[in-house]
Amino acid sequence: MAEISFRFAQKGDGELVLNFIKGLAAYENMSERVVATPSLLEEWLFEKGTAKVLIGSANGADVGFALFFDNFSTFLGRAGIYLEDLFVLPGHRGKGYGKAFLKKLASIAVESGRGRLDWACLDWNKSSIDFYKAMGAEALDDWTTYRLEGETLLRMAKK
Repeated sequence: MAEISFRFAQKGDGELVLNFIKGLAAYENMSERVVATPSLLEEWLFEKGTAKVLIGSANGADVGFALFFDNFSTFLGRAGIYLEDLFVLPGHRGKGYGKAFLKKLASIAVESGRGRLDWACLDWNKSSIDFYKAMGAEALDDWTTYRLEGETLLRMAKK
């Protein structure tokens, strides 16, 4: 595995984070859904502190990112980490960077006393599913994720 170093994104990294988000969206065929802007990311990530972003760098180049935040397990009685996005640029895949990101996140969870690391994966993304399973991750096939957003969220808020 090639050497990778990590740093937490900070104020001024909004454009970099957005570029990674756009790369992920293109990979997932969802580019049209990206409405984030550098200023929105700066506000929500660095001013309000609602999530953290790890930037991975190798050989002087930023190669990927992981965006995560705390969740909470009522059964465990403590916080966990929810990994919202993990993305390694196409030219840097196959070098162990994805595994290094997950190892780093696992160590953050363990060192801070959190009870687990959760994430979701698109059903069609077989290469990622195989990768996660090879690392020992378990699919929660008996759970379905639900979402309210956009107009539906606004309507629900008015009820």
